[in-house]
Amino acid sequence: MWRLWLIFDPRRTLVALFGFLLVLALIIHFILLSTDTYNWLDGPNSAQGAAHAAAAAKPAS
Repeated sequence: MWRLWLIFDPRRTLVALFGFLLVLALIIHFILLSTDTYNWLDGPNSAQGAAHAAAAAKPAS
């Protein structure tokens, strides 16, 4: 394993890894924001999303 770090510079490799993970996290969050069910900023916009939110908020009795 130590020979692998002789080929790759550890600083550049870790910066590339963290950059990739940041971009991946942003893409996942923007995909979730584009859906009606998981849009935590605007709330449900469509009838299906509103019905799902109403069913989830209805108290069980």
